[in-house]
Amino acid sequence: MIFTATELPGATVVDLEPRRDERGQFARTWCEREFAAHGLPSRMVQGSVSVNHQAGTLRGMHFQGAPHQEDKLVRCLRGAVWDAIVDLRPESPTYCRWIGVELTESNGRMLLVPKGFAHGFITLTDDAVVSYQMSAFYEPTAERGARHDDPAFDIRWPQPVRQISDKDRSWPDFIPEPGRSPGALERMHP
Repeated sequence: MIFTATELPGATVVDLEPRRDERGQFARTWCEREFAAHGLPSRMVQGSVSVNHQAGTLRGMHFQGAPHQEDKLVRCLRGAVWDAIVDLRPESPTYCRWIGVELTESNGRMLLVPKGFAHGFITLTDDAVVSYQMSAFYEPTAERGARHDDPAFDIRWPQPVRQISDKDRSWPDFIPEPGRSPGALERMHP
């Protein structure tokens, strides 16, 4: 696996290193030792999958409140999504900044979303399937969110939203910590 740090401290793009032969290909998608060697979370306790029928489906922006915060390792198994993350750690130099990463079936790319980040994606294809591994067990009472179009973040989604849940559409405005200026990073990870 190839680990590439992003502009947001702790957020990491993980590219696979497939081995190909006449049968097809094989690639490792998880290795506790490799993640730990890169200073990344090395314990995942839960996995989930999201099946999305229509291109333009948006899920997010989701996070777990303390003390149930979680690291997520996200990968698109079928189709393509554009994954967005926002740094919500008040002490971070990139507080309220975001990046977007295209995750596709063909690129096999994964995104490690650290604790303290909001996460969401929009599907770029019909029938997109997204896999998540999480470092903490889901706790319904700790579920939090922010709107995909919250002005505190100004995320520039690559296509219009065609489908979104009522819950994701109605999260309240995110109020940044006093004295902190939110804003988008000017570039997005390829």
